[in-house]
Amino acid sequence: MRIIDISADPFTTPNYADDPEPLYKWIRSINKNAEYNLSVMGMTPHAGTHIDAPLHYIENGRDVAQIPLEQCYGSCTVVSLSGVLTGEDMDKLLPHCRKRLLIHGGGDASLELSAARVLTEHSMILVGIDSMSISFDDQETEVHRELLSHGVLILENLDLSSVSDGDYILNAMPLKLGGMEASPVRAVLITK
Repeated sequence: MRIIDISADPFTTPNYADDPEPLYKWIRSINKNAEYNLSVMGMTPHAGTHIDAPLHYIENGRDVAQIPLEQCYGSCTVVSLSGVLTGEDMDKLLPHCRKRLLIHGGGDASLELSAARVLTEHSMILVGIDSMSISFDDQETEVHRELLSHGVLILENLDLSSVSDGDYILNAMPLKLGGMEASPVRAVLITK
């Protein structure tokens, strides 16, 4: 068995648009005569690799603590695609994929609304991408709403740089953050 870390560090990864920079500081330090080290941090739940819950774009949607954990663990397929992906692209791809799809686009892939619709029609349960957002164009809101309103979780800002295309086991558990729209995750792929 091999475990591949596909997480981006929130403190070293670029932030989305105008989101505040993540920060941390030491409030206790052994080298300053404390008995232990203790830090405090602050960041949006969208810093680094994270999972979006329906509440991110759906009023009264499920928060991150209500996400069925079964969706965050199980068989997945990694595929290399870049550019703006359409419904036609998804129609060709999905018959060969598991219900969790991770798109390796070198940070340059995004979904068009037609692609999101095809993903929901195929009953996908999770879609991940190595871009900061699942969609960057003027359809960003519509793409998020299409996926999240149909129960498709969105895993963003993955680091798939050392991963080959193929089938894996994904583990991308969110923190139990009741009332929040997203959560950082330590995403890993497991091979046999």
